[in-house]
Amino acid sequence: MRLTLTSDLWWKNAVVYCLDVETFKDGNGDGVGDFRGLAQQVDHLGRLGVTCIWLMPFFPSPQKDDGYDITDFYAIDPRLGTFGDFVEFMRTARDRGMRVIADLVVNHTSDQHPWFVEARSGRNSRYRDWYVWSDTPEPDTDAVVFPDEEDSLWAWDEQSRQYYLHSFYSHQPDLNVANPEVRDEISRILGFWMELGLSGFRVDAVPFLIENVGNKLPDPHAFLAELRAFMNRRDGSAILLGEVNVPYPELLTYFGNGLGDQLTMCFDFIGMQRTYLSLARADARPLTSALAERPELPKDCQWATFLRNHDELTLDKLSPEERQEVFDAFGPDPGMQIFGRGLRRRLPTMLNGDLRWLKMAYSLLFSLPGTPVLFYGEEIGLGENLDAKGRMAVRVPMQWSPGPGGGFTSADPERLRVAMPGGAFGPDHVNVHDQRRDPDSLLAWMTKLIERYRECPELAWGKCTVLETGDHAVLAHRADVDDATMLVLHNLADEETEVTVVLAGIDGGTELGDLFGDDAFKVGPEGEVRVPLPPYGCRWLRATFPGMPPEEAAPKANA
Repeated sequence: MRLTLTSDLWWKNAVVYCLDVETFKDGNGDGVGDFRGLAQQVDHLGRLGVTCIWLMPFFPSPQKDDGYDITDFYAIDPRLGTFGDFVEFMRTARDRGMRVIADLVVNHTSDQHPWFVEARSGRNSRYRDWYVWSDTPEPDTDAVVFPDEEDSLWAWDEQSRQYYLHSFYSHQPDLNVANPEVRDEISRILGFWMELGLSGFRVDAVPFLIENVGNKLPDPHAFLAELRAFMNRRDGSAILLGEVNVPYPELLTYFGNGLGDQLTMCFDFIGMQRTYLSLARADARPLTSALAERPELPKDCQWATFLRNHDELTLDKLSPEERQEVFDAFGPDPGMQIFGRGLRRRLPTMLNGDLRWLKMAYSLLFSLPGTPVLFYGEEIGLGENLDAKGRMAVRVPMQWSPGPGGGFTSADPERLRVAMPGGAFGPDHVNVHDQRRDPDSLLAWMTKLIERYRECPELAWGKCTVLETGDHAVLAHRADVDDATMLVLHNLADEETEVTVVLAGIDGGTELGDLFGDDAFKVGPEGEVRVPLPPYGCRWLRATFPGMPPEEAAPKANA
């Protein structure tokens, strides 16, 4: 593929790394991560191969919901630094060739935001219609997102004697995007941060943003198209990455159907959940079914693939029986589960720290069609702290080196908002410093994995075809673009196996070179190729000419 094409649409084969400034690196010794500390660790992300940093909320907040309850969309939380610190970080990231996107949390505000303080002061207040009010709401308990703390989507405001809508917590009143003034303000927020260098936004809870007031908007999705058009006018390469956990047929509308004029990318929640079912069963078929059901996207749009994010690991799109299978395999203790629909664990602990299993799982992530998204610490196998409340269990401090503060802070660890994991996942056993010096570490594997992924545009740009293997534990798929072909195989079982796949259209005698080793496999006269796989084994094979190293392989048309 032409390098100019892949760089123009940079998001289609980017490597996105999500981090929380508060938990990444403390630069001033107060026990709280900050932009100064983050800027000093940008080179770690550069060495890893990250091309896009996604910042979780860094705005002023009462911190009742870990920063997602915002009181000022145009400022930096003083705990995390100043605008000067932010600009220094942005300049450093840009110097290392990394783009930066940030959370756009505009479904709601904090109830301490000046807009809501003014709105609740009286029914004729300036900002009253910026929120959603009702005299006689009908509570819908089935739609409550956080059943541990809320039993209704409506809260009574004693001061103004009406109910207000809150899709999430009652301290997070919903903004009324049916109000054109609110929509204008949201565009202004985007424009403000884009002027400071952001390359786009991860849009929080997109369905809640447009659907809860959908009956007041002529076309709820027109708002997303308006936002995308506004961004394109400011910067044609900027993106909107949507958190949209809905069935595939509904999801397609968030891309703008065939137009591709709304969200640039959406997370593949269904593929993620089926992946965990496949891992629990050691059976590739659930994931295969998700790949078959995925709708075709508009040309310049893309899926965002992931194994873990900052929230609960939701399993809501699995059947109750399937969900229980995943619970039994990866979170059997009720304290590991949350909301009855998800897990509050990180992948390394779910896989018992088994390095073979982890390497295979991340190889699977990077080889599936889409743009891979990592949650900070995944590159070293960071664990969780189940003593923390709710979703905070996985939002532990990053572990940079051995010792009580894990290299995250020089402050007394007792000052940390969430304590570091203990035992085998504590900083003495899991940290960047030690793994950087170990060629067999997870960090070394992730670095190599990202390097190979970036060298293989077939994976992100090519047509994905799942192949028959005769072994349900093995997922085999090929990726084709132009005249280039890759074959990728993953063994989900803890048993050695050997499979035969048929590569239609590949000439007999063609060699498939292993991108992670020195092996080569010759294609038979009928396109068949036989490949052995160790327990939890994975192979990335690329069509090459005899005697040519895989990394130097070129499409036939360029021979």
